[in-house]
Amino acid sequence: MSSPEFADLLLHQSDFLKPFAIVLTRDSEAARDLYQETMYRALMHQEKYMEGTNIRAWLFTIMRNLFINHYRRRAKQQLFQEQALRDLARLQHSYVINEAESSLRMKDIQYAIYRLPVLFKRPFLLYYEGFKYYEIADMLHEPMGTIKSRIHFARKMLKQQIAS
Repeated sequence: MSSPEFADLLLHQSDFLKPFAIVLTRDSEAARDLYQETMYRALMHQEKYMEGTNIRAWLFTIMRNLFINHYRRRAKQQLFQEQALRDLARLQHSYVINEAESSLRMKDIQYAIYRLPVLFKRPFLLYYEGFKYYEIADMLHEPMGTIKSRIHFARKMLKQQIAS
């Protein structure tokens, strides 16, 4: 199937995705983003579509997987932020009582991340954004063991910087 034919097929068969995206995200803006990302991925991976199969099911699967991956990244990011705040509170032997103080502490953490050497900062920030080790290794063209080590050492350096 040629690219123009595939694009035409996508446009005619994708209307059902918009309501489904709203059901998943419960936000019209996020639903539009999810829909666009789904269409983009479908176009980028058109060679994986087997002509004659159910294109609706294929698009549905792409959208569902994108939503799940985004949800997992957000959950991991939130978990990391909560853990960083708990570690910071434990280091100072007091718990954050107001949001202003919490905001200042997050700025300290962000500054500590900014001060990391690039060698450690890039994999750490990708991990923080929710990417898995193997995804980071593919993006940075490094072995997975190297990526794990760099993230470990980045955490260690951050703890030292925040403690001092």
